Amino acid sequence: MHKQIYVNLAVDNLERSKAFFSALGLSFEPRFSNERAASLILGENLYAMLLVKDMFKTFTHKLLADPKESTEVLLCLSCESREEVDALVAKALAAGGSAPRAPQDHGFMYGHGFEDLDGHIRELVYMDPNAQPPAADQG
Repeated sequence: MHKQIYVNLAVDNLERSKAFFSALGLSFEPRFSNERAASLILGENLYAMLLVKDMFKTFTHKLLADPKESTEVLLCLSCESREEVDALVAKALAAGGSAPRAPQDHGFMYGHGFEDLDGHIRELVYMDPNAQPPAADQG
């Protein structure tokens, strides 16, 4: 079984990206960070490696997707409450990010999200542990 998750993301300007995520109240693991990479701590054993593009390219021979033009991946992070979802989106907007869509309220699940400065999307979701999701269509 896997012990940790590292999501690798290419960024245009590492210092600008670090400032953005610091404004959201997140921190970095200095042991895995340098002038070309920063290990963003997302939770216990959850990390996003922010890599300058020339370093990211050393991991693949494929073309890099431009996250401002196409969707490369959607990262979804769980939150403890609806308020936490909204607070993180507000911090992202204040730090220069954008909200790609309006909040989604499905009763048992509430979600919203933001795009960081490079266009990578973070979906944030709160799922009420006491609510029942709608029954699947038995069609």
